Amino acid sequence: MPVLGFDIGGANVKAANSNGRCASRPFAIWKNPAALADELRVLDSLLPGSNEIAVTMTAELADCYETKAEGVTRILAAVQQIAGVRPVHVWLTTGKFVTPAEAMAQPLAAAASNWHALATWTARWTWNQPALLIDIGTTTTDLIPIDAGRPSSRGLTDATRMVAGELVYTGVRRTPLCAVAPAVPFQGTLCPLAAEWFATTLDVWLLLGEIPEDANDTETANGRPATRLAAHDRLARQLCCDRLELDPEAATAIAQYLADRQVEQISAALENVLRDREPRRTVIISGSGSFLARWIVETHPRLGDNNEIYQHGSMNRVDIVDMSEELGGAFATAACAYSVAMLARSGTS
Repeated sequence: MPVLGFDIGGANVKAANSNGRCASRPFAIWKNPAALADELRVLDSLLPGSNEIAVTMTAELADCYETKAEGVTRILAAVQQIAGVRPVHVWLTTGKFVTPAEAMAQPLAAAASNWHALATWTARWTWNQPALLIDIGTTTTDLIPIDAGRPSSRGLTDATRMVAGELVYTGVRRTPLCAVAPAVPFQGTLCPLAAEWFATTLDVWLLLGEIPEDANDTETANGRPATRLAAHDRLARQLCCDRLELDPEAATAIAQYLADRQVEQISAALENVLRDREPRRTVIISGSGSFLARWIVETHPRLGDNNEIYQHGSMNRVDIVDMSEELGGAFATAACAYSVAMLARSGTS
């Protein structure tokens, strides 16, 4: 039977069905949490025909909720509101589906569960060999080891995963640049970045050409279009400059510097994840930042330590499974929603 999967995040709501269709909508839940059911209803109408609904989430962390338990309860109430008579299955980080009532009774297992659903489903591409999932989205990066065909993370909650390096709060669109580096090269010296939300990593990757321009996209730091010219303006503001003080060549050089620092940040976390583990044979990459994930895989020497097939220092022989190639770019972005739908369809429990 067709299953509709929801991945309900704090800034975006994504949906996919087991028939091979997906959709997503930007939605800042902290601004209007009461509108969540309406957003889900729109996605449901875009992907009609489902007989069941599967859910995973991260939006419970939004500060419109006093606790994660309240967030889980209200999010699931919105899902049930639009589900009608359709059964709702909620994925837990224990690796099983439960009813909404059961999920509300153990909210910390339902909270921030999308990475676990993704790793569980994508483990099918690991052939039971030691593997790694790198999922880079708009806001965060997940670095999930997979062993014997299942996630083998050291942490299960956001906090324990951050300590282990398995969750890095950096992504390719929403991360403020002052969280990537404290200062950048400017006119022969280092200029501190203003501790203000003038620009984000979206502007870095726009200037470097990794994210295409979209004049209709105004989900930016200043609400102006996601174009290179506007990105140049936003980046200049981060140095308390304007475009006349920071020319395009200098802006691009600063963007490259910040990109390198973001790679270093993720790579340092990956070092912790891989420590004391046997070498990974397969790396699965997904998310809107899969281009960055591939860059990290191809340049991180730790992935090949103590493994005879990597002794020559080349990453060419690592099996890289790119979700955007396997399923298409839209599905790579909505991979968690698709994973939870497919897990429910297969009867995983």
